[in-house]
Amino acid sequence: MLALLDRDGVLNEDRPDFVKTPDELRMIPGAAEAVARLNRAGWRVAICTNQSCIGRGIVRPEMLARIHEHLREHLARAGAHVDAIYFAPDHPSAPTEMRKPRPGMLCRAMADLRQEPGDAVMIGDSLGDLEAATAAGCRRILVRTGKGQKTQASGLPPHVLPVAVHESLAAAVDALLGPA
Repeated sequence: MLALLDRDGVLNEDRPDFVKTPDELRMIPGAAEAVARLNRAGWRVAICTNQSCIGRGIVRPEMLARIHEHLREHLARAGAHVDAIYFAPDHPSAPTEMRKPRPGMLCRAMADLRQEPGDAVMIGDSLGDLEAATAAGCRRILVRTGKGQKTQASGLPPHVLPVAVHESLAAAVDALLGPA
């Protein structure tokens, strides 16, 4: 089984001005422990995140690598790890197949980690996450952290249904694995 996780708003707090340095990365309570539970249950875990801050010239790729190393350190302190991190650096005005809502990033993760779409679930906080998962053939979970409450309040369009909705990554993992 494979959990495909959006980053901002699922693992760490979403910032309207982007996470620009490792110090700006603030984990959502319980998120690292939820990843550790997936790891212990034998799930593969990959992060699939749009990072237009690179395409916008706000963050350099080297800094994003440092931010992701900091994220891995947070996870490690909880006994967790991710198998891979994928990111789309595209500016929204020039998206490639990798930028969600397109499915390229999710398909690449499934191929690299040798998982079929039926054995994968995308956990995100935005309509783009749900649309990418739909196009890739994955199950879909919306968390209400980050942009999730607003996404849910806007109404989920029929083409992404069914979607399970949970309060947080920790609650989503409880639903997938059973309560801790």
